[in-house]
Amino acid sequence: MNFYGRDFLKLIDYTPEEIEHLIKLAILFKKKKKEGKNHAYLRGKNVALVFEKDSTRTRCAFEVGAYDLGMGVTYLGPTGSQMGKKESIEDTARVLSRMYDGIEYRGFGQEVVEELAKYSKVPVWNGLTNEFHPTQMLADIMTIKEHFGEYRGKKLVFLGDGRNNVANSLMVVCSKLGINFVCCSPNKLFPSKDLIRECEEFAKKYNSKLEFIENPKEAVLNADVLYTDVWVSMGEDASIWEERINLLKPYQVNKELMSLANSDAIFLHCLPSFHDLKTTIGKEIHDKFGLNEMEVTNEVFESKQSKVFDEAENRLHTIKAIMFATLYK
Repeated sequence: MNFYGRDFLKLIDYTPEEIEHLIKLAILFKKKKKEGKNHAYLRGKNVALVFEKDSTRTRCAFEVGAYDLGMGVTYLGPTGSQMGKKESIEDTARVLSRMYDGIEYRGFGQEVVEELAKYSKVPVWNGLTNEFHPTQMLADIMTIKEHFGEYRGKKLVFLGDGRNNVANSLMVVCSKLGINFVCCSPNKLFPSKDLIRECEEFAKKYNSKLEFIENPKEAVLNADVLYTDVWVSMGEDASIWEERINLLKPYQVNKELMSLANSDAIFLHCLPSFHDLKTTIGKEIHDKFGLNEMEVTNEVFESKQSKVFDEAENRLHTIKAIMFATLYK
């Protein structure tokens, strides 16, 4: 398959075969990494990482992945560039693409990364936008494949805010890869009708099933994967915490919900997670609302069923696969 020079903006743009190819490539790179085999196939190339939203896993995965492939890296944090302030997105793209071989963007609206790609002469990769989180999806599917040996026909249930970028992207990737997807959230937090319609077409074509269920106990029956995310996403105003907690408290992933899923079901979370009081925000929420845990209990997060750190590690290998596939000629 020829990925050279292509952007990686959302998985809607990629066929199931292309997505599967990237996952297989990631598995190969993970094996090479574990065996200590050199794979600096992109020596001499350089990439720019443009972050309008801070990150741990995305930044580390892109930086370490680039170094492993032999590339140089420039990180431009939230105050590290003039994009959108003194310089337009269009001009930023034209400048960076004359200096770098690839550009990663993590930030706000999907329209920003789309505009960067429009004016860039080199591949642009979406590290996260308000609407989509495609690099995370490859890591998620890779983790499911590692655990079960297969992902087709599995049932994945997302519990929480069904409109956020992770839920949107899970619906896309599951509908394309033959995974049965359940969005479990209050009706008002279901994904947009336009995206649902698009994914329903994928589901028909690729033999998957989409469901939208408000009752968590009903949703998780016979599930293979329970997945959740923080209740208030990065960039949303802190004033909505009370409203979101009241809406989503019944959707917390706890031992009871896990017990209703299949006995070998696994738990996934894109991280960071508020499963204890060891974070500043976790303490603030506890002091204000009396919660010790939010979207997932510590008992589930630290259980044998939890594969969140396998999933986090796999961000490195899948992001490496994306960079290699789009830059290697």
